[in-house]
Amino acid sequence: MAKDLFERIEADKGPLGKWAKQAEGYYVFPKLEGPISNRMSFNGKKVVTWSINDYLGLANHPEVIKVDGAAAAEYGMAYPMGARMMSGHTEFHEQLEQECAEFVEKDAAYLVNFGYQGMVSAIDALVTKHDVIVYDMDTHACIIDGVRLHAGKRFVYKHNDMDSFEKNIKRAQKMAEKTGGGILVISEGVFGMRGEQGRLKEIVAFKKEYNFRLLVDDAHGFGTLGKDGKGTGVEQGVQDEIDVYFATFAKSMAGIGAFFAGSKEVIQYLQYNMRSQMFAKSLPMAMVKGALKRLDMLRTMPELKETLWKNTNALQSGLRAAGFDLGTTQTCITPVFLKGDIPEAMAMVNDLRENHGIFCSIVVYPVIPKGLIILRLIPTTTHTQEDIDETITAFSAIRELLENGTYKKIAASMM
Repeated sequence: MAKDLFERIEADKGPLGKWAKQAEGYYVFPKLEGPISNRMSFNGKKVVTWSINDYLGLANHPEVIKVDGAAAAEYGMAYPMGARMMSGHTEFHEQLEQECAEFVEKDAAYLVNFGYQGMVSAIDALVTKHDVIVYDMDTHACIIDGVRLHAGKRFVYKHNDMDSFEKNIKRAQKMAEKTGGGILVISEGVFGMRGEQGRLKEIVAFKKEYNFRLLVDDAHGFGTLGKDGKGTGVEQGVQDEIDVYFATFAKSMAGIGAFFAGSKEVIQYLQYNMRSQMFAKSLPMAMVKGALKRLDMLRTMPELKETLWKNTNALQSGLRAAGFDLGTTQTCITPVFLKGDIPEAMAMVNDLRENHGIFCSIVVYPVIPKGLIILRLIPTTTHTQEDIDETITAFSAIRELLENGTYKKIAASMM
């Protein structure tokens, strides 16, 4: 008789799931309440909030709320019904695609419902079993899952390591010559955990010698980098060399949805071959009209990005001056690297939230190596210098308790 499928699940909850009893509702699946802003309510207290990807402060901007509300009142949340190819297509979906393409300096764009879902499906559509994928080892989970679906060969290179990249692109070329396929290289524009830009300029330089196409996930670069927030490719001067550009509305635009942009031929191919969109309901009109408004604000309100970077520079320079290790971030993402295990991290974050009023994301194993803790801060236009000063003071206090073993003792008693 076959083993009960759920026997493994009962015995092994996974690296994060095994902490569910201690963590759920507080460290994971927390409930932040109130209007999305620099200060929100958590566990009955007001906290400075550094965990919301609302870079440009659009989530509760009065103009955005007005458009969102009017669109929902006019269309409801159901229209249009059905998948785009069947009955869910409108002129506003087309308008949003055209404006997104123009904004990121590409010929055409294709709107998708969710970034994660879209990326997995796009990778599946772009390659066959004869093709080879080369990708950065630190790419987002949506890319990893898309690569897992690939029936052909794939090679992973060390994060932002161009020697490793060249070694693997050579391997990919030899393999593609054997299979008769092509090569797809995948990188992020901005790596979301450490805040580093992908080395796109260096990658595209290899196109002179190797024949490959480049797909870039620019979820965190769109709206925050480049002229007018056009993204990492524009920032590095290589947007023309990115064959398929991807951005999500869930970060700078504080909404739902995403898009791919590239040549008209490639975008049309995705329209007719991405299964996640062919068999999924169209993005609701309220979200489409809301995205059009947000995109217009990106184009016409440069002060949003300017304020974001003013706050980013103040936060990062202040933390560095206080002796904190921020790694090699080149973006708004601000990771603070500390050493400790998961129980210590839980004790530290509890202190940070309850006694200092600071709420930020905690990143531990298996996302990063064991023994390392990242407190990940996302500055926005809504933050103030007071928020920054309070945070640096709080971080200095918790660092001392982490280093002198106080949190280790507290964790031991909690366990």
